[in-house]
Amino acid sequence: MYQGASSLNLDAKGRMSIPARHRDALSVQCEGRVTLTKHPHGCLLLFPRPVWESHREQIASWPMSARAWQRIFLGNACDVEMDGAGRILIAPELRNAVGLMRDVMLLGMGSHFEIWDAAKLNDSETQAIAEGMPDVLNNFSF
Repeated sequence: MYQGASSLNLDAKGRMSIPARHRDALSVQCEGRVTLTKHPHGCLLLFPRPVWESHREQIASWPMSARAWQRIFLGNACDVEMDGAGRILIAPELRNAVGLMRDVMLLGMGSHFEIWDAAKLNDSETQAIAEGMPDVLNNFSF
């Protein structure tokens, strides 16, 4: 289970360092092989390769009526590997698609991660709070 937020910086080449606590787990789970793809909410998804392969199979089996969504997820998927320093290279096409600049946030979401432009994530969270909790969470409590 991947969880927690990490404030990170992209270097001039578009590389992002994976925090040590996640790097070790990714090395064990998938030998540092991950897949990045675009999410329609404006972030990137980072999957350990075995997790992505399961999702890829499901997405590929969607009916023709979901072809546009297949393009979003499958058409933008990019396989990458962590380098010896624990960094991944985020392709310029993916960085541009979701507006990743220098300051990014890596969010552990259980089986995968989301990668957000830090300012965009802040705006998204502010908007979600302003809109209030969705009805589906009415019975949720800590």
